[in-house]
Amino acid sequence: MAIHEKSLIEPERLLRHETLVVDGVDVSGHWNTMITPRTITDYDDDFEAVIQRYPGAENVHRCWQCGSCTNSCTMYAQNVQFNPRYWIYAVRTGLKEEIIKDKDIIWQCVSCNKCTSICPKDVRPEGVMKALAHWLEDEGHMPKSPSRVFDEEFTEQIYARGRIEDSLVLLNFFRKTGQPLVPQWLRVFGVRLMQHLPVGLGMRFARNVLIAPRTRSWGRTGEVLRQYVREQKEATHG
Repeated sequence: MAIHEKSLIEPERLLRHETLVVDGVDVSGHWNTMITPRTITDYDDDFEAVIQRYPGAENVHRCWQCGSCTNSCTMYAQNVQFNPRYWIYAVRTGLKEEIIKDKDIIWQCVSCNKCTSICPKDVRPEGVMKALAHWLEDEGHMPKSPSRVFDEEFTEQIYARGRIEDSLVLLNFFRKTGQPLVPQWLRVFGVRLMQHLPVGLGMRFARNVLIAPRTRSWGRTGEVLRQYVREQKEATHG
C-alpha cells in the first residue's frame, strides 16, 4: 500500500529499492518502499493530562483525528513535517518522545488560527502547539524563545519595582538574547527620534535607565506577588 506521511518515519526505517520482486511478483515503482517495524513501549499515561494543564490545550482530549488542522495549516504547506494532527495524536497516546523528537519545528507555529477556526471539535490546535512549545521549554528540551525572555524580563521588573522602564526592558532583553545593546535599526530610529525629542525628555530616559523608578510604597508587594504566581504555577502544572 502507499505510504502516507513519510516525514513521520525515521529515514533509517525506510527501505527503498529501484526494483523489487516479492514472491516472484515485480512490485517496483510505487510499491518499492518498505518500512521496518517499530514497537513502542514507552508510553506516558499522564502526558495528556500534563499538557492539558497549559493554557490553550484544555480541549486536546476532544480530537478525533479528522486531519482538518494539518490540512489547513499555513506551516504544513511550507514544511510537511509540521503536522499538528500527529502531535495531538502523540499527546493523546502518551508518545512524549515523539514530541521531543520534533522539538525543533513545533515552535514554528505562526498562530494564524486557521486550524482552530476549522476544527469541528473545538480542540483549538493552535493553543496545543503553544502549550507543547512551553512544555518543551519548561522541561529543558529547547532554549527559551525570545518572546518568553521578554515576558520574564517584563515580569521581573514588575516584581522588583511595581512598574517597568521601557528602555531598561529593551536593553536587558537584548543582553539576555545575545543581541547588540544598540541594534542597527535602533541606531537609525534613535538618531531620528532624538532629533525631534525635547532635551529634557532624553535626559529623563537616560536617568531612568541608570536609576530605575519604583512605585511608591511598593515594599514587599513584589515578593508577595511573586509567591502567589509561583503557587498558581505549581497548582496548574503540578
